[in-house]
Amino acid sequence: MNAPRVALVHDWLDTWRGGEHVLAELLRIYPQADLFALVDFLPDALRAKLQGRRAVTSFLQRLPGARRHFRAFLPLFPRAIESLDVSAYDLVVSCSHAVAKGVRTRADQLHICYCHTPMRYAWDLRDQYLEVSGHAARPWAPLVRHLLDRLRDWDRRTSDRVSAFVANSEFIRARIRRCYDRDATVIAPPVDTEFFTPGSGRRDGFVTASRWVPYKRVDLIVAALRELPTERLVVVGDGPEAPRVRAAAGPNVEFVGEVSRERLRELLRGARAFLFAAEEDFGILPVEAQAVGTPVIAFGRGGVLETVRGLDDPEPTGVFFAEQTPAAIASAVRRFAADASRIRSETCRANAERFSAERFRREFAAFVAARSAGFTAAGAQP
Repeated sequence: MNAPRVALVHDWLDTWRGGEHVLAELLRIYPQADLFALVDFLPDALRAKLQGRRAVTSFLQRLPGARRHFRAFLPLFPRAIESLDVSAYDLVVSCSHAVAKGVRTRADQLHICYCHTPMRYAWDLRDQYLEVSGHAARPWAPLVRHLLDRLRDWDRRTSDRVSAFVANSEFIRARIRRCYDRDATVIAPPVDTEFFTPGSGRRDGFVTASRWVPYKRVDLIVAALRELPTERLVVVGDGPEAPRVRAAAGPNVEFVGEVSRERLRELLRGARAFLFAAEEDFGILPVEAQAVGTPVIAFGRGGVLETVRGLDDPEPTGVFFAEQTPAAIASAVRRFAADASRIRSETCRANAERFSAERFRREFAAFVAARSAGFTAAGAQP
């Protein structure tokens, strides 16, 4: 029997974050798969992580200014993803946090969607998107809201093109149910626990790292350190929130910008704890911190509740705070300092190993195999 032809559909390729790490592991499961995306502007230095592969792209790739400003073509995303032709494939796997799951498929094609989240700017973060994009106070704001309403309707309607959803956390499983009225199976994303390993040496100060966008709330972490003048914080990253983040900083905060994976690992290994203030869908960085044996101090909402064990656990790996405020973060840091002896590096590492890449590949391949057998037996019915 011939092996099934597989299409992997990604939203877009322009940098390397958690979604791209998932895509790389999917390519390890399906090395002969063909890759599709809205655009592919991935730098050559990162191409090797995808086995040197380039994606078949939509017409957005050829629009003037697309390399730097393709996100400005958001109203065209549905039409663009639907223009990708995956009709020749037996299995379609979409890796989606925006529109990839809306690719057109036939009734006799099995379509598995690994869903990082339903499209944030059409659902939960709509008002934040309008504010950050500068549209909220503009005369055309009602038109933008209308476009986002249409995008949300399209997103809900095209969920029917998916045979089965896989969510990256129970948090996202609940969001899929609320947005699409569909159930999902949870398979946590892969974390590179073979790279992020414990080191040796003295631990001093705290570290935080992320893309500086509003929902990450890096500004709150930086502001919290003003209430802790004897503590030191290293901040990794950059982004559109840079003016707000830097303005909140006191003299005990050091900004190191974007860093290599090796440098990030070094910083995580040398920190007393990793600070995390976002309500994240899953949150790779808190797991990477635990993988090197570093505890996590995190906002107690979202996927982090599934990856970090708080002080109420017999074997804690971190501390939660209940509000996204500098005062709550500062209080959690003090609580961590008082209870640090309860949190062992070995426990943090063992907890992170639950999310290894090998485990992801095994669970995802088994899920697809089971769905494929059921799909065939049911006469190509999802």
